[in-house]
Amino acid sequence: MPVRFLITVLSLLALLHLYIGVRLLPALGVGPVGLAAGVILLAVLALLVPAGLLGSRLRRHRGSDQLAWMGLVAMGFFSSLLVLTVLRDAGLLIATLLGARGAAIDFATAAAVPLLALAVTLVGYVNARRVARVVEVEVPIAGLPLALQGYMIAQISDIHVGPTIKRGYLNAIVTRVNGLKPDAVAITGDLVDGSVQRLRLHTEPLARLDAPDGTFFVTGNHEYYSGAHAWIAELRRLGVTVLLNEHVVCERDGEALMIAGVTDFTAHMFDPSHRSDPRAAAAGVRRPVSARILLAHQPRTAPAAADAGFDLQLSGHTHGGQFFPWNLFVPLQQPFTAGLNRLSQLWVYTSRGTGYWGPPKRFGAPSEITCVRLVAA
Repeated sequence: MPVRFLITVLSLLALLHLYIGVRLLPALGVGPVGLAAGVILLAVLALLVPAGLLGSRLRRHRGSDQLAWMGLVAMGFFSSLLVLTVLRDAGLLIATLLGARGAAIDFATAAAVPLLALAVTLVGYVNARRVARVVEVEVPIAGLPLALQGYMIAQISDIHVGPTIKRGYLNAIVTRVNGLKPDAVAITGDLVDGSVQRLRLHTEPLARLDAPDGTFFVTGNHEYYSGAHAWIAELRRLGVTVLLNEHVVCERDGEALMIAGVTDFTAHMFDPSHRSDPRAAAAGVRRPVSARILLAHQPRTAPAAADAGFDLQLSGHTHGGQFFPWNLFVPLQQPFTAGLNRLSQLWVYTSRGTGYWGPPKRFGAPSEITCVRLVAA
């Protein structure tokens, strides 16, 4: 990480923590000792936040995992603390304009901000760390033959095996997926945050995934941050079929469906040969298929998928926003945030993700294992 960038980030974090302290501590009337304690706590929080991202890079040092854990939890708390402080200031401005502001309101709202931030962080932690719930989704396909009615794909996405998500977490997901007895399993990207060397042990449970038609994987942007080519080789070693702008045809009683996959929407920025191409993924099919399904990490692949004639696209990437206020920013980049949506003749299902990224925190966007069933339109 460039030193100049690190200094910029640390300076910004210091200013934001200073803003929180200036806006909350005087209103609490804590006195000199309390004020000093508050400043120290905010300073520690400001140092822990970047430590959450840097801790995993110090893996050779004792306590690096614990440092990453503390830093990422602190990051989640800081996020809520900052947002609530801004909302408090907006509320106080309105109260001032209405002539309803007083010392009691200042004190009560200043005390409420850290308490609410702590409550949201704790609830978000529980939501993030429990095994993802199963979400049932039926997708109507025009002309779907009887032999393919009820064909089920178990979709998992955005697990982010890395600093705080390890083997046990993934093992529980695999057990729940296998319990669904799917026809196929789709892993729609952002499986890892780290190198094969660091995480090989923790991704081994994927070898247990069991489905008659196989387990399929497409790259997400985080695979390219983590060494995509090495991960592609590792997943193949585990028995997972990696779809790089290609497809397979699955059959039931003489009827066929296509499961295709494309590389991440931004893959060409890391490897020009990995440019995402839904048309190439569908090309060369040697027999008629009754349904065309595309696995694509980012929902914004959808227009190209519709043009290529796919019936259904399974995506992730957005995490459903993961927690407020980030859900408000997803629509600035992606056409869909979560759930089943329609684009022309294409259905697009966007998973909220099966794990989480960064802070172990989910609030208002629960993780999911998606049970996608095909039904006749």
